[in-house]
Amino acid sequence: MGDKIKITLSRSVIGGTKGQRETVKALGLKRRGRSVILPDNAATRGAIRKVSHLLSWEEL
Repeated sequence: MGDKIKITLSRSVIGGTKGQRETVKALGLKRRGRSVILPDNAATRGAIRKVSHLLSWEEL
């Protein structure tokens, strides 16, 4: 695994479950098209896996 990971919200959370909305919020994403850079660890990877259909990501 790399040191950092860049996560972009590529789809809207409208119509998603409460857990999906909370996971996206916990990742620090608020609006579609916005990106955040987070440490690449097991917790981040687990959150990405939970809402992978809404995100795009790349290792830095």
